[in-house]
Amino acid sequence: MARVSPASFLLILIACVAGASAGSSFADQNPIKQVVSDGLRELEASVLQVIGQTRHSLAFARFAHRYGKSYETAEEMKRRFSIFVDSLKMIRSHNKKGLSYTLGVNEFADLTWEEFRKHRLGAAQNCSATLKGNHKLTNGLLPLKKDWREVGIVTPVKNQGHCGSCWTFSTTGALEAAYVQAFGKAIFLSEQQLVDCARAYNNFGCNGGLPSQAFEYIKANGGLDTEEAYPYTGVDGVCKFSSENIGVQVLDSVNITLGAEDELKDAVAFVRPVSVAFEVVSGFRLYKSGVYTSDTCGNTPMDVNHAVVAVGYGVENDVPYWLIKNSWGADWGDNGYFKMEMGKNMCGVATCASYPVVA
Repeated sequence: MARVSPASFLLILIACVAGASAGSSFADQNPIKQVVSDGLRELEASVLQVIGQTRHSLAFARFAHRYGKSYETAEEMKRRFSIFVDSLKMIRSHNKKGLSYTLGVNEFADLTWEEFRKHRLGAAQNCSATLKGNHKLTNGLLPLKKDWREVGIVTPVKNQGHCGSCWTFSTTGALEAAYVQAFGKAIFLSEQQLVDCARAYNNFGCNGGLPSQAFEYIKANGGLDTEEAYPYTGVDGVCKFSSENIGVQVLDSVNITLGAEDELKDAVAFVRPVSVAFEVVSGFRLYKSGVYTSDTCGNTPMDVNHAVVAVGYGVENDVPYWLIKNSWGADWGDNGYFKMEMGKNMCGVATCASYPVVA
């Protein structure tokens, strides 16, 4: 069945009108009338026909309109509505507690945790490279706050889509920042090359990997193509790397000792943004703002399932935090970023940290 958008809502039911009168049309039998406009009002009316006049039906229609959601059948729409209502309950229950962070509706509000985990996260990774780090502490006076965005070396937030390729975006995020810092001009690097070509370095394309291993691949391979030359598709593909399109070379990579937040803070303060990984647990997908903390995530090498980029740190309402760039689009969280509590190796944030040296 062709996939359709709820904004236009030509939602086809398979019932085939058995027993209908000979003079009736498909539109007469279809509980969702064909809507040719992209207008929200028409969409709201269509949703009400399927779901009914319930407490959250209009909120669901606005959610579907905003995020361009597609549902193939009325039954699928009802299922997504039920998940959306559960997400609303989670958000409201959490926010009433007055904790250090808030949750909010985003594009993942109609997905179950199992669906989200399958399409956005990688398998748990073994961070053996950081068992013994090689970052040298500077012993300098650490600034109270650091934000590498303020000096213009952090490139815009990207979106990994339905592929567990976060590790590639963490890799390119750190590399792009290092390149701007070194050469004074922006560059956008190829995540897809890493998805397709870096498997020999214990990476698994859309099923996960680690930036430290990606840095080793790029170093041995001779470089990483630009995003323009090797564009992102978000699916596992055949390696098409060409040395004619290299955007950056990696001379070396530096690992933070497993769990050593003092080393990580020193590196973020004095060197540049750092690739980090941590364990995402259920509620995090609906993060909106504030300093994230959890008593259910782990902090061991086998727990991490998502790689990101630490671009700074600070203190908010007396809670120290890491400022982290995600790869779920700029509409997620705090304009694509989140803050993670510092000082407890929260969710393993200092478990798999590393940064590249570029040429």
